[in-house]
Amino acid sequence: MSTPHHLNHNTWTPPHCPNPNCQHHKPLPVHWRFRRMGYYQRHIFFCLNEREGGEACCAQHGAQDAFDHCKVRIKAEGLNGPGRVRVNRAGCLDRCAGGPVAVVYPEGVWYTYVDAADVDEIVESHLKNGRIVERLLLAPDVGR
Repeated sequence: MSTPHHLNHNTWTPPHCPNPNCQHHKPLPVHWRFRRMGYYQRHIFFCLNEREGGEACCAQHGAQDAFDHCKVRIKAEGLNGPGRVRVNRAGCLDRCAGGPVAVVYPEGVWYTYVDAADVDEIVESHLKNGRIVERLLLAPDVGR
């Protein structure tokens, strides 16, 4: 079964238009073509939240240093950019008791880490090669 012409990912046509030769059909910009596969292959978010009053938070456990280290490693490995890996900061991810934490999408894999060596392992194993680092997984019941 062929894809209806209005769902073709290389052109855009209003759904009501039955004629693939009309003036509504025009090539999509390249950046729209990434939407089907996702703009990034993987996206890692580091919680960098800082709480007042001494309440547990990822910022107390070197989250900013880990984030910075991950950004440098991803760039050094040539893994950054569209279709590859994006490293982002996040506010509270509400898993403070397991902090510091990071989450990788699209898989939805949650990690806790201790040092740069742990971040290196996440980069090499998961972000570069698609293998989850079992020993760094955050237990599913860990919350705030």
